[in-house]
Amino acid sequence: MQRTPINPWPWSLSLGYNQAEVIEATQRHLTLAGQTAVDSEGQPQHADDLRAQMQLALDNLETVLTAAGMGLKNVTHLRIYAVDVDEALQHFDLLGARFGAAGVAPPMTLLGVTRLALPGLAFEIEATAAD
Repeated sequence: MQRTPINPWPWSLSLGYNQAEVIEATQRHLTLAGQTAVDSEGQPQHADDLRAQMQLALDNLETVLTAAGMGLKNVTHLRIYAVDVDEALQHFDLLGARFGAAGVAPPMTLLGVTRLALPGLAFEIEATAAD
């Protein structure tokens, strides 16, 4: 897979993402369901700790990618849902650390929502990936 970042404005780079990417020469395309802070039984975790929820959601994202034979380096787009956008932005260093270590800055969208599927959840991350 070949990735070519498109950034007509540089401001998004300081936030850890490209405005767009041209993805060429892919073999497989993976669409992931939104990943949240649930355990292996689907039970919500860390109800009062958004940072811990974000960490677990990222762990779950990596688990699904690994099960498909991929990793964070294969993520081509993120859609993030947060009950409190301002609080989520305070913890975006978690995304920067994970995706930065993988050497990618996938385009992303952050959306504020009133609630997520299960009570107590405050963060969800949805992704597409390719190899």
